[in-house]
Amino acid sequence: MDLFAEIVRLRKAGQKCALATIVEVNGSIPSYESAKILVREDGSFIGTIGGGCVEAEVWNAAREVIATEKPKHLAFNLGQDAAYDNGLICGGQLNVFVEAIVPQPQALIFGAGHISKSLAKVSAMAGFGVTVIDNRESFANRERFPEADEVIAEEYEEVFPQLTINSSSYLIIVTRGHRDDMRILRWAVTTSARYIAMIGSRRKVIAVLREFEKEGISRENFDRIQAPMGLEIGAITPEEIAVSVAAEMIAVRRGADPKWRTVSKGIFATSDAATVLK
Repeated sequence: MDLFAEIVRLRKAGQKCALATIVEVNGSIPSYESAKILVREDGSFIGTIGGGCVEAEVWNAAREVIATEKPKHLAFNLGQDAAYDNGLICGGQLNVFVEAIVPQPQALIFGAGHISKSLAKVSAMAGFGVTVIDNRESFANRERFPEADEVIAEEYEEVFPQLTINSSSYLIIVTRGHRDDMRILRWAVTTSARYIAMIGSRRKVIAVLREFEKEGISRENFDRIQAPMGLEIGAITPEEIAVSVAAEMIAVRRGADPKWRTVSKGIFATSDAATVLK
C-alpha cells in the first residue's frame, strides 16, 4: 500500500492520522533517514522505521499526536547495551519527527441567506471546505455561492443521510425560520460534529432549548450548542456576523479557548428564566 495514497484516502474520509519520519541519523541504525510510518486513528499502521522498541515508542507517540494534533520530536540513542537488549546491534542515534495529519475542516452552512453568503466566503478564505444547504433552489445555487465546494438544494431531512459528519465538521444553522432551525438542530446534536452553532437572539435560543428539554433531549447535548453563534465583537451586519462566527470556528479548530456563550448553561444554572433573558 502506498503511504501517501493512504494519507489522501484518510483525509477524504475525514479521518486523522500521524506520520512519523526519521529526520536525522548518526551512526548505524536498522533503517535509514527519511523512513516513515503512518499510524491511523484505530492504531493500525503502514510503513516502518526499523521495528523494535524504537518503533513501538514512536507508535505510542503517534497515538498521542493524533489525539492532541500537536507534533512531537523524539530522539533515540541505540547504545550498545540498549541495542543488544532489543536485538538492534547498531549503536547509532536517530531523531524522529511525528506530525498529525488532519482532514480539511468542513463548514456545513444550513441556510442560504445574506449571512451565509458572507460566511461561505470567509470560511473558504480561512481554509474550511464549504457546503451550503437550503431547501430553496432560488437561494442555494452556484451563482450565489461560487466559493462553496458544494451547494445542495433539497429538503433538510433528505440531505442528512448524505452527509459525513465527524470531528472535522462544523455545523452552522442560519435558516430563514424557527421551524427549520429546530429541524436541523434536533439532528445536529446527535452527530459527532466538532462545532454546532445557531443564529438567533438570546430569547429565541432559550425558547428552542426549552422545547428540546420537553422532548427529553439530554441536557448534555445542549452544552454542545454555541448560541447565539459567534464571538462577542459587537457584530451587526451580515459581514460582521460572518467574521465573528468564522473567528469562533478558528478558535475551536486551533484548540484556543473562546469565550463560550452556551445559553443552555445559563438556563439551567438558574430557576429564573427571566434573569437569563435580560
